[in-house]
Amino acid sequence: MTERLYYDDPALCEFDATVRRAEPRGDGIGVWLDRTAFYPTSGGQPFDVGTLGSEAVVGVEEDESGDIVHLLHARAAPPAPGSPAHGVIDRARRFDHTQQHTGQHVLSAVIERLFKARTVSFHLGTMTSTIDLDRELTTAQIARGELEANRAVWDDGPVTIRYVSEEEARALPLRKEPARAGVLRLIEIAGVDLSACGGTHVARTGAIGQIAVVSWERFKGGQRLEFACGGRALAHHAQLRDTTASAIRLLSVLPTELPSAIERLQSDTKDLRRALIAAQTELAGYEARAMADSAEPIGAVRVLLRIVDADANRLKALASAVASHAGLVIVLVSRSTPALAVAARSRDLSVACHEIIAALATEFGGRGGGKPDLAQCGGLEGAPEAILASARALVTSRL
Repeated sequence: MTERLYYDDPALCEFDATVRRAEPRGDGIGVWLDRTAFYPTSGGQPFDVGTLGSEAVVGVEEDESGDIVHLLHARAAPPAPGSPAHGVIDRARRFDHTQQHTGQHVLSAVIERLFKARTVSFHLGTMTSTIDLDRELTTAQIARGELEANRAVWDDGPVTIRYVSEEEARALPLRKEPARAGVLRLIEIAGVDLSACGGTHVARTGAIGQIAVVSWERFKGGQRLEFACGGRALAHHAQLRDTTASAIRLLSVLPTELPSAIERLQSDTKDLRRALIAAQTELAGYEARAMADSAEPIGAVRVLLRIVDADANRLKALASAVASHAGLVIVLVSRSTPALAVAARSRDLSVACHEIIAALATEFGGRGGGKPDLAQCGGLEGAPEAILASARALVTSRL
């Protein structure tokens, strides 16, 4: 099995090793070493990246036996067993992961101590990380947990590593039941947390920088907290600062006035939307009268066949408004490609509009449906003029 150098020295980012084995694996080349500082994906923490010799390490994982395999691009030539290998880890990515993972230990431990809410899972993402709690906290409790977690950061306490047997572990106040048997690696944050963990961590809590809870939501009967530590917390603050600055500049208000300004905009928008709908309804009424007057007689019925530059909602509104007049069958087709079609009839007629629409959909490859008095479809592949001509034949055949 590969010796895991990061267990004792999480800050180690360069090392020498010997190749034990190399072979194709997935879409790349898998390399097994006698020792490594590369962290494999495990326990919610992503893998390290870097280089092995002159080749980029694009993935690190545990194989079927629990050993560590380093994934190189397929274009790389597999190194020979017994050959030396020099590994270099992306230091910035490693440090970021140690900040997030140690910050998670602190946040989870503080929340459990203060509110008896246990962390049931952890995920270290690209921009933020999450912990899932077994119960919901109030906004005030989350704020207090965040503050107390940062107090632990500011205390700059030591983060130490030690190994114990299962028997010794049972006598210790571990925050959670160990997931593994045998000798356990414990991460102790002085006065804050004691947990069995195989991940990488900073040497002192001050290196976490800051713990910022950025959002929360209900999740599987409990609660999911999204948080960011260190450099990620700073980046999140910068994004929020820039967004807020743009908003207050556009609205010409102070930062504290943003919520009320947004409420006013929402209220004004609702009023404008209602006024627009009323105006559109009134306009549709005028247009409907003009359209009804222009309908052509076919037998004892007047038929309105028209190509209209409108979306589905407007087509439907116009057809319904025209159908409020007596003795009319209406088919409106949009100019868009693919085309939309709406068929409607007056209440005093018995033409089945849904059959007309179904026939158009069959002929021109669209989809839709409706009722005998009003039906619609979209996705019609064909010139509007051809669709309208087909609609004329369908209406005529039913009169």
